[in-house]
Amino acid sequence: MTHLYTYIAMQAANDRTREARDAYRAAQVRQALPVRPSIVRHGLATGLAAVSRGSAAIARRLDECVADDLGRRLAPTE
Repeated sequence: MTHLYTYIAMQAANDRTREARDAYRAAQVRQALPVRPSIVRHGLATGLAAVSRGSAAIARRLDECVADDLGRRLAPTE
């Protein structure tokens, strides 16, 4: 029975520690956020999103080509 109370006490302490850490991080984030989003940050995010979409499209095309090649190789030849 003692182990159960020890476990409960440890869980409660971990919960309080986690809550305090989350509150501290939230306060740090609130202090670090600019009032308005930066024009540079917005431009970089837009550019990165375009590169990401482009690479995803290329990956899809390559997957289709590889799948077609595998389909031809595995198909029975008559």
